[in-house]
Amino acid sequence: MAYKYIDNYREQGARKKLVEELKKKGIEDEQVLKAIGKVTRHFFFDETFWNQAYKDIAFPIGEGQTISQPYTVAYQTELLHIKKGDKVLEIGTGSGYQTCVLLEVGAKVYTIERQEKLYERTRQVLPRMGYKAKFFLGDGSKGIAGHAPYDKIIVTAGAPTVPEILLSQLNIGGILVIPVGDENVQKMVTILKTGEHDYEKHVLDTFRFVPLVGERAW
Repeated sequence: MAYKYIDNYREQGARKKLVEELKKKGIEDEQVLKAIGKVTRHFFFDETFWNQAYKDIAFPIGEGQTISQPYTVAYQTELLHIKKGDKVLEIGTGSGYQTCVLLEVGAKVYTIERQEKLYERTRQVLPRMGYKAKFFLGDGSKGIAGHAPYDKIIVTAGAPTVPEILLSQLNIGGILVIPVGDENVQKMVTILKTGEHDYEKHVLDTFRFVPLVGERAW
């Protein structure tokens, strides 16, 4: 895939319009909006499709996956309430767009992807864009126990249930954001870990994600 490593007034202007659109849709966190306005989403697209980059839509990236809709990325990021320096586990690296937004809001990101082609692509592309995360290839439904605990965990694929193993990898006071439902439609769920085995769960809006595939998922 050819990447467009040029960021002109046209692309910058398109990002500003995207930010305004997300504000109208209810995104309020200024740090999240600032991140969306800075991350060069067109770098993830073949130049042929650059004009799709700043539309608020998901778009195919190969391997049966999509680059997430900007609204969805902003929505999940806002729910995490990230503070600078938070250690964040991202389940499902995908294109790496969500990873970049997390890094822009000040997170230290550990991200895992099960599709080898996506993993290889992303760990090469993001450093060229100036973003440094810790990349892992493997079954994200099991988390990454070797680097736990995490302050925040974000799952970018739809799961049938909340994997207990992910909850065990959260710090007390940590937040897990995960879409839960069937393979076609999910509810966004946030879980706050209030004690070693105590949690507060909130079920929010409806979304459609690709399925979370793994030992602790589909």
